[in-house]
Amino acid sequence: MRVGIFGGTFDPPHIGHLILAEEAWFQLKLDAVIIVPAGDPPHKRNRRLSAAASRVRMVKAAIVGNDHFVLSRVDVDRPGPHYTIDMVRLLRDSLPAGSELFFLMGSDSLRDLPNWHLADRLVANCRLVALARHDVTLDWEYLEGALPGLHARVIQLDMPELEIASHILQERIRTGQPIRYQVPEAVEAIIAAEGLYREAAE
Repeated sequence: MRVGIFGGTFDPPHIGHLILAEEAWFQLKLDAVIIVPAGDPPHKRNRRLSAAASRVRMVKAAIVGNDHFVLSRVDVDRPGPHYTIDMVRLLRDSLPAGSELFFLMGSDSLRDLPNWHLADRLVANCRLVALARHDVTLDWEYLEGALPGLHARVIQLDMPELEIASHILQERIRTGQPIRYQVPEAVEAIIAAEGLYREAAE
């Protein structure tokens, strides 16, 4: 079984997330893409996150109708801090033996991978699928020095690049700008119903 793993805060999930997941499913001939909202990501403790329940609801709404997208609560239903390698191990244990895992990430995350907790074990457990971005330059000499063998474990995904980011959408909502067509309609409805991102920027 070939399985993609796509973790993130998804605060909120947007069409860029969905396009990346769909392109990975298609190009890599995956059987499924597991989408994992983060519970308590240590590297984002300086940012205020929406409640996990709200982020889970938004992801669930975003993927309705796509049979090869699967929502996982593996991070939000366990105590933190939540490290990627722990999430991957738990998912591997839940999948059929011999499953091949593909971890989806942005090139900016790949650039910072040597700073991740037990990054070498993540590389050993998954193929890494990186979305190429025009504004991110990868120093492969540094990356290979920090994580030997990394380059051979990375697949760079060719897909349309969209200038959409969750933090930008949050700011648009705070300042009364539209987000229509940048998030699924069902996600926009949840944001409105729950009053998410309306608070003044801190």
